[in-house]
Amino acid sequence: KLPNTIMDHREILKKALTTLREQISYKPIGYNLLPETFTMPELQALYEAVLGQKLNRGNFYRKIMRYNILVKQAESRKGGAHKSPNLYRFDEENYKKALNEFSW
Repeated sequence: KLPNTIMDHREILKKALTTLREQISYKPIGYNLLPETFTMPELQALYEAVLGQKLNRGNFYRKIMRYNILVKQAESRKGGAHKSPNLYRFDEENYKKALNEFSW
């Protein structure tokens, strides 16, 4: 849901979402949409928000890791009652290669 916007901002946002949905099938996304370090569930939530559908966690993890664009960090996110989730960051060089080479 979008808040009330001025001028043509609603159309700009709709066009941006359409473009992301078109490119998500063959290009990685997230580099400019996530903080420097993030968890795999945060990355998956981004993909789900863009696609507007739930994704299978295991399949998503395997597909993302296959493209070698993430670097697992030594530290994990602290807090919460469950096991601390691993933190990742994008490997900038491999991410740029993936933008040009990989078919999603």
